[in-house]
Amino acid sequence: MIKKIHNLRLNPVWQKEINDIIRGSAGGFLFGIPLLYTFEVWQAGSYLQPPLMLCILAVTYCVVLFFNRIEGFRRKKRKTFSDAFFESIEALAIAVVCATLIMILLQRITLQTSLEEALGKIIFESVPFAIGVALSRLILSEDDPSNSSDDQDKNQHSTFKKSSKKARVNDTLSDLGGTMTGAMIIAFSIAPTDEVTELGVASSPPWLIAIIFASLLISYMIVFVAGFSRQKERRQHQGLFQTPESETIFSYLVSLMASVLMLLFFQKLSFADPWFLWMRYTILLGLPASIGGAAGRLAV
Repeated sequence: MIKKIHNLRLNPVWQKEINDIIRGSAGGFLFGIPLLYTFEVWQAGSYLQPPLMLCILAVTYCVVLFFNRIEGFRRKKRKTFSDAFFESIEALAIAVVCATLIMILLQRITLQTSLEEALGKIIFESVPFAIGVALSRLILSEDDPSNSSDDQDKNQHSTFKKSSKKARVNDTLSDLGGTMTGAMIIAFSIAPTDEVTELGVASSPPWLIAIIFASLLISYMIVFVAGFSRQKERRQHQGLFQTPESETIFSYLVSLMASVLMLLFFQKLSFADPWFLWMRYTILLGLPASIGGAAGRLAV
């Protein structure tokens, strides 16, 4: 299904616009997802007053505008101040939408949440997302379309290299190591806290399934759609788990394994706990871990 959506033919203008939005969203998730698992931010957002909300939005917008004057999430050059001005509005809007969707997914915002509390949480959480959107092209260097001839030569060399069974295994091990490293770095910073336990209390099977799909979709988007480094090369990989879909699923399983190891390491899980507690905590921690794993695969 993901492959059909990705291969859907659209008007070039719309395709470019969608790619830019996906790139910005991916940068937002990479930069902002760790702070989503912070109880103090949830609590502070619950008591945020409207004047302070506007102040935070204004300060965040100024920071994003500064970054967009240097390097925004779009490939086009910003020739005038108005280009950066409007792109900053888009970046802030993308951040608000992404933060809202994740807060709903984690059940931090429900139908019982008051409007003022929901707005406070969204505004607080959208700050790191907005910075991530603005820095999306700097967080991980993106593919340069101007180097198409060089990429073609590299791809031909890569295709020849992949004919070797040993090279295919090496690529798989490289992805495994990158995923495990990135996932463990993120999981290590979240697993010792009480946020996973807090989220586990409110989670239910339908929402856990939604979190699984969101984890797969976001990691696929970061590695194969956003246009970050080595995307074209990765899509041509062959071998064990080297198609985009199979690599995404395999890497997600590795991220879940890293999550379990970190939960055991910090004694948030024990072998005496029931299986459904293992499942809840692992899936909840697997969301940020899978995003870290996606970043790790791009880094190797």
